[in-house]
Amino acid sequence: MKKYVGVLMGIGLLCITGCASVGGNGSYAIGMWVSDVKLPGHTTANSAGAKVGTSECTSILGVVANGDASIDTAARNGGITKIKSVDYKVFSVLGIYAKLTTVVTGE
Repeated sequence: MKKYVGVLMGIGLLCITGCASVGGNGSYAIGMWVSDVKLPGHTTANSAGAKVGTSECTSILGVVANGDASIDTAARNGGITKIKSVDYKVFSVLGIYAKLTTVVTGE
């Protein structure tokens, strides 16, 4: 019985602490169990560009992180040479899996 209680307490701590994270600066809303938010980035124009490019990175348990969520990669993926805006999307589930997507618009 003690073994099961210990496992349940470990799972509970994992859910509360949220090991997998992206951004890390605490400047955006994060849900303890699920996060699916769009975040403002930078803009150089009054409107978004016609082309859109994205790049992303992922994290598992905050232990393994992989990907390239750079603005340069997002622009290259969208065929953008003149960037007009940069935004971010964050998705996280139970601190187990997290994904950061960089969204670039431009011409």
